[in-house]
Amino acid sequence: MQKPKWVIEKEQEKRASANATVWLFGLHAVRDALVNPNRERLRLIVTKNAFNKLEAEINAAGITPEVVDPRKFTAPIDPQSVHQGAALEVKPLDWGPLEEACMAADGQVPRVVLLDRVTDPHNVGAILRSAEVFGARAVVSLLRHSAPETGALAKTASGALERQPYLRIRNLADAITTLQQMGYFVLGLDGEAETDIATAVEGKIDRPIALVFGAEGPGLRQKTKETVDMLVKIPYASDFGSLNVSNAAAVALYAVRP
Repeated sequence: MQKPKWVIEKEQEKRASANATVWLFGLHAVRDALVNPNRERLRLIVTKNAFNKLEAEINAAGITPEVVDPRKFTAPIDPQSVHQGAALEVKPLDWGPLEEACMAADGQVPRVVLLDRVTDPHNVGAILRSAEVFGARAVVSLLRHSAPETGALAKTASGALERQPYLRIRNLADAITTLQQMGYFVLGLDGEAETDIATAVEGKIDRPIALVFGAEGPGLRQKTKETVDMLVKIPYASDFGSLNVSNAAAVALYAVRP
């Protein structure tokens, strides 16, 4: 009996995930990955200058670096990348299941960010940074049609990728439903919504809140709009201008802070 297509695809994804590696680059991203006990580190390439700056972290991590001539930087990354003489090959982080990552810690009123097909790694990196600053439990994105864990994402996140859970799931509507069952009040950010975010959360700040953001341009998909509890907007001073998705996430996280 032939396996269903979805079973085959799931098995292929599992094999690809097991074999996947990521090249992180830049002194900040590499340093944070070296000191992260949950990171599986495979290969480190540094210039002598970068080694001098990272020596303590390299020794603590117990990894033997490949010290190379800066004119012949051999790491397989984009030549235009601002690597600062350091590149580290790692396994992607595993943050566990959604329910576990989004469960409130003791005394905490949790916040979660969900991304609906946000593909730009720079935007996602900036969102991870804001999520860490405002204490979000996790940033949740799609397994497909989203920004994977990459060196560019990690560099933009400025270390937050090592500390801020970044989960990638198969179905966003299912994830929203799961959060709702956990008691989350789920808000979808939509510029055409009638209710502003401050009004929507009035009297609900002590509840778990999840914020859903769509890609710039297309915004939230229709299925996402139908699944969230409410569509809300960030009010603007005029009819002109708009925020990109990473700025909108920062403003919204501030607006719903406990």
